[in-house]
Amino acid sequence: MDPDVRRLIKQALREDIGRGDLTSRALIPAQQRIRTRVIAKASGVVAGAQVAQQVFQTMDRRIHGRVKRRDGRPVRPGQTILTVEGPARSILGAERTALNFLGHLSGVATLTQQFVRKVAPLPVKILDTRKTLPGLRELEKHAVRMGGGHNHRMGLDDAILIKTNHLLALKCGMRNAECGMVIHDAIVKAKQVRPKRFIEIEVTGFSEFKIALHAQPDAILLDNWSLSAIRQAVRLRNSAFRIPHSAIALEVSGGVTLANVRAIAATGVDRISIGRLTHSAPSLDVSLQVVHA
Repeated sequence: MDPDVRRLIKQALREDIGRGDLTSRALIPAQQRIRTRVIAKASGVVAGAQVAQQVFQTMDRRIHGRVKRRDGRPVRPGQTILTVEGPARSILGAERTALNFLGHLSGVATLTQQFVRKVAPLPVKILDTRKTLPGLRELEKHAVRMGGGHNHRMGLDDAILIKTNHLLALKCGMRNAECGMVIHDAIVKAKQVRPKRFIEIEVTGFSEFKIALHAQPDAILLDNWSLSAIRQAVRLRNSAFRIPHSAIALEVSGGVTLANVRAIAATGVDRISIGRLTHSAPSLDVSLQVVHA
């Protein structure tokens, strides 16, 4: 397992245990051993099973955990995701931390799958964003993949994405006559400085869109555009390059829901990025049950 994930698990355990599990110490003999299983209480997609297993084993090496439902697999209420046996005090001390990871990550995978199924079989990718919980980005983006989605940038060092604020910062101090060239110049400069990097630019209207098309980035981001405007942008892109799905990908973001994602996908765009996959996914309900003491 990645060293950063191991450190995250240790930090999460310290946060929850503090100076010790007072309840287990007061009630349960130190030598008591139990067998338990972690089950789903709702239907979904598993993600984080191995992380949950690692939580228990980080807590106490004497704990033995076995994954029964691997990441990316569907799960129904009552099905076992993980079995855990070992010292009772240690298992109960790690329970909440393990379930927090498993429930949250499975929730991300489950929501992602719902979006992916909504747009199938249209040739569009469902992408996550950088709107992740601090420290959990690697795990949350793994969960997105387990749900059938695709990862956008892992971080700022992965690709060049020229957002509106970058363009506004560039425009500071410019004369009005120069402002119209800032989009074109930003794309050209990005290509010169990082010729092997993926380059994407956000545009706010058709005048900016046409300038961006001419400069030919790898992708153009349409943030919070209406359906009719998105359709027109797709037509412009296709007519400019004579064939649909050209080398310049069109990406939509902003206000994407399960109710409208199908209509957005049907416009002919190539990518739909959705922040709520990670920042608003409801946790999958999971529970630890003692089956033998």
